[in-house]
Amino acid sequence: MGLVWSVSVISLTLTWSRFFSKPSLRSRNTIFTLGTRGAVISPTELEAPILVPHTAQCGEQRYPFEALFRSQHYALLHNSCREYLFICEFFVVSGPAAHDVFHAVMGRTLAMTLKHLESYLADCYDAIAVFLCIHIVLRFRNIAAKRDVPALDRYWEQVLALLWPRFELILEMNVQSVRSTDPQRLGGLDTRPHYVRADHSRYAEFSSELVSINQTIPNERTLQLLGQLQVEVENFVLQVAAEFSSRKEQLVFLINNYDMMLGVLMERAAEDSKEVESFQQLLNARTQEFIEELLSPCFGGLVAFVKEAEGLIERGQADRLRGEEARVTQLIRGFGSSWKASVESLSQDVMRSFTNFQNGTSIIQGALTQLIQLYHRFHRVLAQPQLRALPARAELINIHHLMVELKKHKPNF
Repeated sequence: MGLVWSVSVISLTLTWSRFFSKPSLRSRNTIFTLGTRGAVISPTELEAPILVPHTAQCGEQRYPFEALFRSQHYALLHNSCREYLFICEFFVVSGPAAHDVFHAVMGRTLAMTLKHLESYLADCYDAIAVFLCIHIVLRFRNIAAKRDVPALDRYWEQVLALLWPRFELILEMNVQSVRSTDPQRLGGLDTRPHYVRADHSRYAEFSSELVSINQTIPNERTLQLLGQLQVEVENFVLQVAAEFSSRKEQLVFLINNYDMMLGVLMERAAEDSKEVESFQQLLNARTQEFIEELLSPCFGGLVAFVKEAEGLIERGQADRLRGEEARVTQLIRGFGSSWKASVESLSQDVMRSFTNFQNGTSIIQGALTQLIQLYHRFHRVLAQPQLRALPARAELINIHHLMVELKKHKPNF
């Protein structure tokens, strides 16, 4: 039986190149996206019937490497288990003796399979294929353990000893590629994620695909490597943002790119993954900063006064507010006469700046909420005894009326 199986494996290995579809480095989508390839480690596909070389050749079908790897190693697993159990029963042996007989029968087959794998990996840059092969091995190793067949234990370790270093090397090459990119050579920049978006989207897809696979059988080393890649991508985004002259443009660029990457990550990775959490925090922080930048031109005077007044009140120096009557009167009247035009202007500004309308809507709503909170704090400051008798207080807009009016400015994209 072992001889027949060895001949079959040799035949399968030699014919692989005829119907193996190897991803091209020129077509980056094939090596950075998972698509339907992840099905190879699903319960139904993992133990599906093996691929028959001559049938695949007749149909001119081509397969990604991990599909062929799964087929070959499923055949290897199935036949090795039968061979090992037959040896134990027929020769009445167990333990080391059974291992010796098994490797006398299957040793050359296993060695040839390892050699073929090593040859393929030497020129492989498809991290997803290698990572899927790792997870195929982990699953087949578990199946062999459940069948109480330890004969392949050393072989599985040898395969993983080939796959893991190559996977880590490919990830480290991606990290170095991002690290060595010079933002100044990118040409004309735009705050919207155009061609830079392609690289960021590719990173987000690539990272989320690996995270989704890794979640099935978590590995800390994989998370560490993905963490290094994420740090370099974050640094690169900051370097590109620094090329813009104004802080507002920098923030628009950062928000657009963080939002795009977060959207891709959330489609594939769990919401509580480190990658999703990290970009969510970055997006929230830059969004809050942008809202402050957005409100500053029209309402900066009001913001400054409220902060100063609240500080005086906290320090017990509220009497100093008595000298601010003229300033307060100007703020009250200026707000009453210009807030509607200002809100309309900032809404249009946001609509022009953000490619994701939903994100733009959220930013406008955040700005309007912060404006209401600011005006409410202004009311509380003017309620202090030192300013309570100010005649201009009669011109203050009622908070509830302001809320009703601001709702009319809610954008409808």
